[in-house]
Amino acid sequence: MIEAGTKAPEFTLRDAEGREHSLADFRGKKVVLYFYPRDNTPGCTREACAFKDAHDAFLAENAVVIGLSKDSESAHKKFAEKYELPFLLLSDPEHQVLEAYGAWQEKKNYGKVSMGTVRSTVVIDENGMVEKVYAKVKPDTHPAEVLAALKG
Repeated sequence: MIEAGTKAPEFTLRDAEGREHSLADFRGKKVVLYFYPRDNTPGCTREACAFKDAHDAFLAENAVVIGLSKDSESAHKKFAEKYELPFLLLSDPEHQVLEAYGAWQEKKNYGKVSMGTVRSTVVIDENGMVEKVYAKVKPDTHPAEVLAALKG
């Protein structure tokens, strides 16, 4: 995983509507960039809904929440609409950003080894520096943990 205190890798990716967003677009705000394996799976849905439930509190802390996975724009659109997600979901099908942040790693599942997204979050400060890294997080409690840290 990327380390706190380093410059966050720049990126430009498309959202569920096909619009491009760059990290630089969010200068002056904290960015809660959370990486998740797949739309519409139980853990990812619980995590997204927990971020949704705390969305106003994140905005009150001058923070934007962005979910990022390798899923397609159309998959993101269906997921966001189904759960009324108020934040951006960005598509990284080639996993370039996932790799740059260290969220694309070797995983073991029932003895099978494959590459995939490790559920994790990076908080980026107003100047584009990595402020905090949360590796291998729990989907149900993680959003509250990040919010508590932002509040100090």
